[in-house]
This record gives sequence, structure tokens and C-alpha cells, in this order.
Amino acid sequence: MNFLLVLGTARDSTPPSPSRLGLRVANACVTWFAADYANHALTLVDPLDYELAPVFKPHFAYARGKGPAPLEALAEKIETADGYIMVSPEYNHSMSPALAHLLNHFGSSLFAYKPSAIVTYSAGQWGGVRAAMAMRAFLSELGCLPVSAMAHVPKAQDVFDEDGTVKNGQSDERWSSYFGRTFSQLVWWATAAEAQRAKSDPHAAIGNFKRDPSQRNAPGTAE
Repeated sequence: MNFLLVLGTARDSTPPSPSRLGLRVANACVTWFAADYANHALTLVDPLDYELAPVFKPHFAYARGKGPAPLEALAEKIETADGYIMVSPEYNHSMSPALAHLLNHFGSSLFAYKPSAIVTYSAGQWGGVRAAMAMRAFLSELGCLPVSAMAHVPKAQDVFDEDGTVKNGQSDERWSSYFGRTFSQLVWWATAAEAQRAKSDPHAAIGNFKRDPSQRNAPGTAE
């Protein structure tokens, strides 16, 4: 199966120091996931690789196949993925603006009926746990419901080196086991969802909200 890891930071400067702290967490995720699930692919999606227009225009607002090439390529990756790992810091008790901005460019039908996993981090003591609570609702609305196990990394600069290896003084085994619980749930649900999609296409059976808001109206409401 194919999984995407979406990094929720576009900051590449100091302060704060070290810069791109989230990339350390993402690199650790990639390493541990590959070690346990070598038969599956995990691709890192970095917001810095995408130049998004200053005026917001989502991918689904373009004619099919006519959007900017980077958005088209990412839309295909999202649609063909079997699950997602979302890595985010915490901003004002909520998820990263960079992560929300990137994901908001794509319709929920691309994410739907596939699971996600939440990984948060911080330079302080809380590990981004409050952001994770907001991410649950956000990801559920996208249709990629998050698994129950989450991973939180407080003081991530003291845990990981730049390449995502665990620093001396920290237990690699304990950290990999901690993340492994989240990843095992993600792969279990992705396997189950893949099998069910093979039996019945949920998009055909249920239908997707596309452009007309009346598609979501309750019976008897004004259109």
C-alpha cells in the first residue's frame, strides 16, 4: 500500500532554533515506518515543495486536469494513497496553518474512506497535544478518520537529531515502540479499508459532495 506523510511546517528560518524541527520528527517517522512495514511505501510531502498562489484557489476549483502541475501531481498522490500520517506543531492551541492551508486545497473525496494518523510535536513540554484535538475534527471532515493512537513529542529538539535519529540519552527502542503503536493502527485500518473498497466503491455507493451546496442539505431545507 501507499501512504503519505504530510509535514505541517513551512518555516525554514530562525528564530525559533532549531529551524524545521518538524522535519526531524517526520524523518523519524519515515525511518520507523520503513523498518516495520518495508512492503509498504511512505512518501514525505513537504509544503516547501509547493508554491501556492497568494490568492487561495483550491485544486478542485480548476477544470479537471487543468490545475497547476504541482497541485495536479499532489492530488493524484492523495487520491491513490491508502492512508496518511499528519505531522503538525501547535499554533494557538490548534493545528499548523501551513498544514491546514495545504490540505484545504483538495476536496475531501480524495481523502475519504481511508485512515489517518496524528503526530504532533513542540519545543516545549506539551508536545502539541492540543493541536491534535483540533486535528481530529479537521481530518474527520476530510473523510480520513484518525486512528485512536496518537504520537506526541515534547521538547523534540532534545529527542531527535536533524536526520531524525534519536539523540544519545534517549531510548530509540522506547520511542520507536511508542510511534509503532500509532503506525500499527494506521496500517490495520488501511488494510481493512482497502479490502472493503475492493468489494464496493464507496464513492459510487454514497456519492461525493462536489460543487452544489444543496447536495448536503437535509430533507425539507430550502435550496
